[in-house]
Amino acid sequence: MTTTATRQAVAAAAAPALPRNAAYFRLRAEIEDVFYAEAAAIDERRFLDWLDFLDEDVRYFMPMRRNVKFGQHAALENTALDHGMSWFNDDKWTLTKRVEQILTGVHYAEEPLSRISHLITNVRVLSASPDADAPDEVETDCRFLVYLNRVEYENYTFIGKRRDKLVRRGDGWKLRYREILLDQSVLLAKNLTTFF
Repeated sequence: MTTTATRQAVAAAAAPALPRNAAYFRLRAEIEDVFYAEAAAIDERRFLDWLDFLDEDVRYFMPMRRNVKFGQHAALENTALDHGMSWFNDDKWTLTKRVEQILTGVHYAEEPLSRISHLITNVRVLSASPDADAPDEVETDCRFLVYLNRVEYENYTFIGKRRDKLVRRGDGWKLRYREILLDQSVLLAKNLTTFF
């Protein structure tokens, strides 16, 4: 990609996709409430409730991140969906099995259960289909900080970015796609058992 093309791609990504009007802010507040309720379900160890936030066709993806030369970030920094290794590349069935494993009470990395707090911030609605007044599908991005404490002295902090796609199901929203970009090229925790 040329320097000019890179600048154009960055400018397009930074440009607001929706007008910042009353409909946008109502929709953003609605989506923020969904994210906060979802984070509370994880933090309060209500993992079965957390599964209810997920669409049946959900994809939950966390690529591995690489250190690359300047100018190669867009193409090479993150592993691609369904190609190569990733931290997560899960569907609803796999996420359900992860939850079931934790709930056995004998999970090697979650006995006793970790203490976790999620902070979700900088939520933006990037697109709404068909529009922000009555959307059936939205695409968002946000930032997160997840604090995890295990047993006595283990403390981990995960910081990163998320891109989510939600679909309206009945009178609520379900997560259809989540891409989690952890701001680490090497996992600094002993394991990765929390949800983002």
